[in-house]
Amino acid sequence: MLAQHLPDMGRRTALGLAMASVVAAATWRPALADTAPQAPVMALNNALLAAMKSGASTSFDARYRALEPVIEQVFNLNDVLAASIGLSWAAMPGAQKAELATAFRRYTVSSYVSNFNSYNGQSFQILPGVRQIGPGEVVVQTQFVRTDDSPVKLDYVVRQGPAGWSMCSRTARSAVWPCSGRISGNCC
Repeated sequence: MLAQHLPDMGRRTALGLAMASVVAAATWRPALADTAPQAPVMALNNALLAAMKSGASTSFDARYRALEPVIEQVFNLNDVLAASIGLSWAAMPGAQKAELATAFRRYTVSSYVSNFNSYNGQSFQILPGVRQIGPGEVVVQTQFVRTDDSPVKLDYVVRQGPAGWSMCSRTARSAVWPCSGRISGNCC
């Protein structure tokens, strides 16, 4: 899909896409080795800002490809999906789990690409400290700072696992995963 858009891209668009990819790659890989629970949140925030800044000049497919590896790295999407399905998840056949996981991943990435698609000076702030909610589980509080409205509070539940810290849920103004509104406008 991306190859179809390449011939139509101007130099600025290609440069914007390249920069977004570099920023995304540079921010998500270190999250594996980083021991701070804020690391996956910071990586996601950086990738979202890069996608927003390239949004006006970059296709949906290109932004999807830039955000997909970051979202897969920082979120434990399988845990989020299993919790969403509930007790029946354990008894579900493997093929059905795989099918649901693929659809859920596509939906999650598409939601982020769609909701974080333009830049007008917005920023993310990770608030100081974390709130412990269980063994190896904390809440990292952030806010999405909009230039034309009040900040949107985004809190992430981050869990420590064998591969390090990963996000397992997000809340935005009391609405749990995923944000149904446009974060750059009237969110959640």
